[in-house]
Amino acid sequence: MISGEFNSKGELIFEIGLIAADGDPIIVKALLDTGFTGWLAIDNQDADSLGWIFTNQQEEMETARGDAWFNLYAGTVLLDGEELIIAVLGGEQLPNILLGVRWLEKKRLVADFMAGMLTLG
Repeated sequence: MISGEFNSKGELIFEIGLIAADGDPIIVKALLDTGFTGWLAIDNQDADSLGWIFTNQQEEMETARGDAWFNLYAGTVLLDGEELIIAVLGGEQLPNILLGVRWLEKKRLVADFMAGMLTLG
């Protein structure tokens, strides 16, 4: 189980590891976006700098800004002590790394604003 935090906007923030192609983990803060139905979304530049493999596929997704095309990468993440290879959407000018609701198929989310408790595991 990993603990998270609520930021000043009340968003759900978790620290996760992104595993570069050379095996080095990079710890980042990711925002859990319940409107995003995938596993992980990241800026294309970040996915490329990690050395993640572009699958030569694209996927169209509906976003708050309208429909957009995303590159599909195979990426490795470290979450709750597990290294997992997942499908990652890469987009242009993504200000945050996003965790999607697919994680809730594998992990239990507890968000108690009043107690200041946020966990995923």
